[in-house]
Amino acid sequence: MPDGALVNRPRQTEPVTETTKAPRALITGITGQDGSYLAEFLLDRGYEVIGMVRRSSTVNYERIAHLMGRIEFHSGDLMDQLSIIEAIREHAPDEVYNLAAQSFVQTSFGQPVLTGETTALGVTRMLDAIRLVDPTIRFYQASSSEMFGKVQEVPQTESTHFHPRSPYGVAKVYGHWITVNYRESYGLHACSGMLFNHESPRRGLEFVTRKISHGAAQIALGQATELRLGNLDAKRDWGYAGDYVDAMWRMVQQDEPEDFVICTGETHTVREFCQIAFSRVGLNWEEHVVVDQQYYRPAEVDLLVGDASLAADRLGWRPTVDFVNLVEMMVDADMALLEGRLRNLS
Repeated sequence: MPDGALVNRPRQTEPVTETTKAPRALITGITGQDGSYLAEFLLDRGYEVIGMVRRSSTVNYERIAHLMGRIEFHSGDLMDQLSIIEAIREHAPDEVYNLAAQSFVQTSFGQPVLTGETTALGVTRMLDAIRLVDPTIRFYQASSSEMFGKVQEVPQTESTHFHPRSPYGVAKVYGHWITVNYRESYGLHACSGMLFNHESPRRGLEFVTRKISHGAAQIALGQATELRLGNLDAKRDWGYAGDYVDAMWRMVQQDEPEDFVICTGETHTVREFCQIAFSRVGLNWEEHVVVDQQYYRPAEVDLLVGDASLAADRLGWRPTVDFVNLVEMMVDADMALLEGRLRNLS
């Protein structure tokens, strides 16, 4: 875990014993990348973890399959406030982590209303449920670097003005400010983490980073010959999701709620990601990557890079996985995944 101690006294730092009550956390979006890492993180610290999932026949539990039996599940939906209220009343969590959203930027252009209903108004429903049921619950909102969009300054900090460039970014700005509003209006312990891009082997295949690592592995194993991508010059501040859930937890433990930028402070292009990924499997990326205009965004975000000095100072948080190791970790995981499937077929 990152070095550095919490500056403010956390409520639960010691292992849970028979004489202490295990803290309870409710996580929305628990089946996603961040939800799975956060569930692991909290379980390792003696938490009881409840995952709120939509009642659907298509819910994918693959990312948390290794945690089944240790997590309690509750059917609920960010578009249905009554289900949220029932979840909070039934499970009485000490902490709520709202990670659920329509989180794919490209999809938000095609489904802007759905994105607004879940990613924006869903936050309001959750906050209002907490206000009505138990305002002592501590709340974490997953904000995003996409809120900065057409950046007003480089690097971006907690005071940088927002200029989102996608329906997803716009919805996240609403979710961020409604969290601030409920904190200031009702005294809720509500905070937001303005997380820059964070990746892992559990990232969905629709995201460019996983698309690259998986594509490189497919080509290396002879399952494909090319990888079609959009803007190779787009720059992002990429970190490791496992590091970032630690930052979420640290925010919630603070005596006073505050919003933080969480990032590595380094910027890299999609092209660099390709170079490292294909090099990992002994290939020249230029022989396989094809630029395809259909993958360009209608409004591109060209440069996102943050400054996490405040998080380092007040939370004692720092990233532990660098860019090269992150890319290689993802490629290695996809190689193992695809090789395992090949063995099962033989």
